[in-house]
Amino acid sequence: MQLGEILQQSAVKTISSCTSKKRLFHDLGELAETSYGLNATAVIEALIEREGLGPTGVGHGVALPHARIAGADAVKGIFLRLEKPLNFEAVDRQPVDLVFALIAPESAGVDHLKALALVSRTLRDASVCSKLRANSDPATLHTILTEQQSSQAA
Repeated sequence: MQLGEILQQSAVKTISSCTSKKRLFHDLGELAETSYGLNATAVIEALIEREGLGPTGVGHGVALPHARIAGADAVKGIFLRLEKPLNFEAVDRQPVDLVFALIAPESAGVDHLKALALVSRTLRDASVCSKLRANSDPATLHTILTEQQSSQAA
């Protein structure tokens, strides 16, 4: 599995102002609907419910919200770069500015876990995060994410 398989360019965006996690989840839901045809309300509710189990802020300014929903036919990715970092109750208590959400079918099983591991590995790379933070153009952000994965596979 590669990031280019789960992340469409249309599902990458820079957001100038986001005031809360709830607002962020709404932005993610709307992007999931416009990019993948998923039900925005279902995505928002699933992300909020999953976040209720424990924060998905993994540290170093990165959050990996994820959820399973009915209606998804495969694992889908959504990437947001926040111009103003958001308090996300991350494990290191640092605000989050890079958000990679995964939406998976209810029956995704191991594919959901593989995608989560792939995104986690990619965003654990400090040079990738630096490049993402230095750019705001969605096409450039998509290229950084997908090319990085391809070069690791080679």
